[in-house]
Order: sequence, then structure tokens, then C-alpha cells
Amino acid sequence: MENIYKPDPMEVVEVHQQTADVKLVRIKFRDPEKNANFKFNIGQFGLYSVFGVGESTFNICCSNSKDYIEFCFRKTGRVTERLWDVEPGDTIGFRGPFGNSYPMDAWEGKNLVFVAGGIAMPPIRCAIQYALENRDKYGKITIVYGARTVGDLVCKDELDEWAKAPNVDVLKTVDVAPPEGTPWNGRVDFVPTVLKDAGITGENTIALVVGPPIMIKLSLPILVDAGLKDEDIFTSLENRMKCGLGKCGRCNCGSVYVCKEGPVFTQADIKKMPDDF
Repeated sequence: MENIYKPDPMEVVEVHQQTADVKLVRIKFRDPEKNANFKFNIGQFGLYSVFGVGESTFNICCSNSKDYIEFCFRKTGRVTERLWDVEPGDTIGFRGPFGNSYPMDAWEGKNLVFVAGGIAMPPIRCAIQYALENRDKYGKITIVYGARTVGDLVCKDELDEWAKAPNVDVLKTVDVAPPEGTPWNGRVDFVPTVLKDAGITGENTIALVVGPPIMIKLSLPILVDAGLKDEDIFTSLENRMKCGLGKCGRCNCGSVYVCKEGPVFTQADIKKMPDDF
């Protein structure tokens, strides 16, 4: 029987610094056969490890059409400080994929609204990439993304590329106006305000909202007022993921174990969970 706790050796292929404390890393299996046969669903996550230091959980933030996987992280602790130093050719560990996924098949034929704040763009990036790679399967795509400052935005170059796709609106915003002379073609406002001004309608529409709790709290009523049902509003509780298997119990929200039953939930699911999770 395969050891569920044993990580696979992964080669670091590329490293892209996104902000002063955020990097995006591309990796592939050292085992060519496993690399060719590995499959995951959009929205699933993995555990990434530095041998002798520990492991951390992050969403697989690319679509599943590639021969590699990508993850994005902020330097915030012991493991991520060591991950920060990895370079192409280095080896790290990976366990996964774990969790449920975004129901991309069920969303076919729907208009899609993606709302993200700060470092929460990567968990949404995988769904955006998939939708754009299968553009004819989905309706209008609206992307609302914001961060505190221009320097805190991740995937900035991709935002401009996504905006060139047919029937796609990309609305960028920052909380704090950039210094004079800083190139910026977005708004200076809060994400919920930009979302409200986006003219979203609930008819045949799915929304995926990931970001700081206050952003989510203020964005959800706007989507409800636009006509979206709780069952049509999705989020990812990636910050609750721990061991990936539901064994340690640290991911539980009431009777729900996020590592096993999530991290993707609808607003209807969230309402059944404890208010203080």
C-alpha cells in the first residue's frame, strides 16, 4: 500500500517573484512516468515540503492542461522562508492532490464572476486559466481583483492578457493610490465597490469569491442583491487546510473537515458552519 504521508520528489522548474514577499513556483515530478500520468481537478490543493523543515498547504494554482503544477505562497514562516530560497533544479516534496474542486463541468454555459483580493488570486487563477482554455464552454467572464497597493498585486502580466480574451472584463483596483508617476490603469477603491459597479446580474451566473474575510463579507451581499443564489456563490477555505487528510483534526469547522469535504464550498454550505470559524 502506498504511504499517504510520503511526499514525491519534485524538481523546481521556474520561480517567479510576484511581490516583495510572494513567489510563484513551477514544479514537476522527478519521476517521468508519474509526471506524465499525474491528474488533478481544478481547485484541489497539495502539501509542499522542504525536507527537514516541514510542509505547507497551497492550492494548485494552474489549470490541469500542463505537464507541470504551480503554487504561489507568501513568505510568512519557517517553511515558506525556506521555500523562498529554492531555485530551478532544486528538489522539494509534494503530496496531493487533496480536497474537492470547482465544479467546472457544472458551470458550463454559465457567466462566471471571479472576485479576488491580494494573495487570493492564485486559488482563483486555476479556474480562470481553465475557463479561458475552454472559452467556448462559458459565457461572459468578469474578473474583479484588488490589493492594498499596486505592489501587492500578483499575476499582473496575466491580468492584462486575460483582458484581451473575448467577452472578458478585468477590473483591477487598489486600496491606496500609487505614488505619482507609477503606471496604473486600474481604479483606486475597495473590491466590493468595484464589484457593485460591475453591473453583475444573477441570471445564469456563478461567482467564485476568495480573499480576506472582510472583502468576502462585504462582497457576498452585493452578489445576492444582483440575484445570485447561495448555491451559485462559491469560495475556497484554503486557509483552513492542514494535513490534507483530515487526520490531525485541525481543519474542522463544526462537523466539517475542510481537508476532506472542502476546500471548495458554496455560500449555502458556509451558512451551516459555525459563525466563528
